[in-house]
Amino acid sequence: MTTGISPTSVRTGAAVVTGIGVAAPNGLGAEAWWAAVLRGESGIRRLTRFDASGYPARLAGEVPGFVAEDHVPSRLLSQTDQVTRLSLVAAEEALRDAGVDPAELPEYAAGVVTASSAGGFEFGQRELQALWSKGGQHVSAYQSFAWFYAVNTGQISIRHGLRGASGVLVTEQAGGLDAVGQARRQLRKGSSLVVTGAVDSGLCPWGWTAHLAEGRISLSDDPGRAFLPFSADACGYVPGEGGALLVLEDAEAAHTRDARVYGKVAGYASTFDPAPAAGGGSRLGAAAELALADAGVRPDQVDVVFADAAGERAADRAEAEVLAELFGERGVPVTAPKSMTGRLAAGGSSLDLAAALFSVRDQVIPPTVGTVRPADDCPLDLVTGAPRRDVEVRTALVLARGRGGFNSAAVVRS
Repeated sequence: MTTGISPTSVRTGAAVVTGIGVAAPNGLGAEAWWAAVLRGESGIRRLTRFDASGYPARLAGEVPGFVAEDHVPSRLLSQTDQVTRLSLVAAEEALRDAGVDPAELPEYAAGVVTASSAGGFEFGQRELQALWSKGGQHVSAYQSFAWFYAVNTGQISIRHGLRGASGVLVTEQAGGLDAVGQARRQLRKGSSLVVTGAVDSGLCPWGWTAHLAEGRISLSDDPGRAFLPFSADACGYVPGEGGALLVLEDAEAAHTRDARVYGKVAGYASTFDPAPAAGGGSRLGAAAELALADAGVRPDQVDVVFADAAGERAADRAEAEVLAELFGERGVPVTAPKSMTGRLAAGGSSLDLAAALFSVRDQVIPPTVGTVRPADDCPLDLVTGAPRRDVEVRTALVLARGRGGFNSAAVVRS
C-alpha cells in the first residue's frame, strides 16, 4: 500500500532512528530498560500471567509493573490483549521520544510497519474459550491470528493518525528486523516517517503449550541458569514478552526538523534456509554478509555483534561457526542482552536493534548474563559479567533467526 505517495518522490537517502519505545521484562520504558541492561539485571522470573504450576516449564520474561488501565483508554481494554496494549505504549513513547506530532505531518506521509508471531495466541485463545463456553458464530483460530495482526498495527495507526504505507510481517524472531527493513523501503518510496519494529507476547496457556510442544524450551527452575546462550550448559530458551518500536525517518526529513538521531540503519538483508532434506544448512551467514554489503561495511569495521543466541547447543554452535567464518575466532565482541529477557518472538530482534543503537550512543557493549564463558565449540569473544566500556562502537551487526528457516541481519552505524 503506497496511497498518497508520488512516484516522483522516491528517495535514496539514509534511514535514521529518531525515537525508541521499549516494553521489556527488565524495564518498561527505553531508558529504564537500558539502565537495567547495563546493570545486568534479568527480568526472567516465575510466570504469573496464568497458573503455570502444572506445566514442566514455569519461568518467563514478563513485563513488570504494567497496568493496562494506566496506559490504554478504557474503551480499548475490551478490544485488545496484552501485546496490543504493550505495543500502544511503546509506540507512544517512540513518537514522544522522536519529538514528532503526527498531526503536523502531511497526510499519508507517516505509516506503521510491525511484526508479530506469538501475539495472536492470547486473542485466539479468547475466541476458542468463547466458542467452547457459548457456541455460536466465532472466527476460526487462523482467522483470529490474521485479524489480530491487522488490529495490532491498525490500533497504532488509528491512535496516532498514521495513515501512510503500513503492513505486518510474520517471520517469528526475525520479524523485528524484517519490519524495519520493510519500513526502510517505504521511506525510499517517499514516506517521511514509519513507526516500526515489534512487540510480541504469547504468555497464555495456549501459547505456552505451543512452546512446550516444540521441545526447545528450558525446563530449569533457576532463573539465573535457565537461559544460557553459547554455554556448554545451555538447555533451551526461556520465552518472554515485549520488544521495541522505533521511529524510522528519512535522514533529510529528520535533519530538516533538527531531530536528535540515535543512528542510521545502514544495511539489512534476509535469507531463507533450504528444507532440511535439501541440504545446504543455515543461511544466517549469507544474511550477515548481504547486510554488511548493503551497508558498505567490511567485517573488520564491525565493532560488536548482537547475536541471535538461541540457548540451544546445536543452534548456538551453528551461529558461532558463522561468526568465526565471518570475523575469525574471537574476532569481534559478541553479546546477547536477550539473556536478561528471554526470547521475545518478533519483539526480540527489534529490542536488540534498540540495544545496538544505545550501544552506539553510549559507547558501551552490554553484557550477556548467566553464561560465564562460552563453550569450547563456540569460539566467541562473548561479553559477560559486566558491560565493556573501553571500546569504540560505531558499527553494530544484529542477527536474528526465526522458526521455519527465517534469517535476518541489520547493520546500524553512528
